Amino acid sequence: MRQFVVIGHDVPTDSDAISLSDIPGAGRLDLLCRCVSAGVFLSHGIRERVRVHLVVSEEFTVTFDADSLRHLHPDERNIAARIRDALDARDDAIGHMPADVSPGVELRRMGLDATLDRLLGAPDTSGASADSGPTLVQLHEDGDPLVEAAPPTDPVFVLSDHNDFAPAERDLLSERAERRVRVGPELLHADHTVSVVHNWLDTDGYASY
Repeated sequence: MRQFVVIGHDVPTDSDAISLSDIPGAGRLDLLCRCVSAGVFLSHGIRERVRVHLVVSEEFTVTFDADSLRHLHPDERNIAARIRDALDARDDAIGHMPADVSPGVELRRMGLDATLDRLLGAPDTSGASADSGPTLVQLHEDGDPLVEAAPPTDPVFVLSDHNDFAPAERDLLSERAERRVRVGPELLHADHTVSVVHNWLDTDGYASY
């Protein structure tokens, strides 16, 4: 399973504040939509075993599960409408139980910390060695070169939107991320970063084409 956690700092949590005629005006929701598209779609199909989690303003997480998605198209307007529907259903998300929005789309009342707990398991403070599980990878311009890293088998990648990570997010990831990597020498949009990471994994670390 490949998973991408994208932090959307400025996206409004009120669905009424999201206009499909001005998607960038909703806290750069257009960028998050493109991350979903890059994450789950191929040229003529949908990837298998991929999930994209959008952390919206540290209050909600909208999850797109490629294996069960139905009737989703790669254009920003279609994806933004699904995100708006998810936020509109937030009253159905009780505790950590999700609101089912449509096939393959869920909303949970979780910020970044709780989302990572759900994906990775709560951090072990006992000092015991952890069993093998998902590998948390922070994608950041100050990380080690991606080309020098070995692809993990069950990765969870965390990246930020057009903003840098907030101090609390940096502290959390410094404690929990096993690796911090950068995808190249130039700064890329978040959705382009997702595409580069997919290519890296598709080619077993650029070793097999």
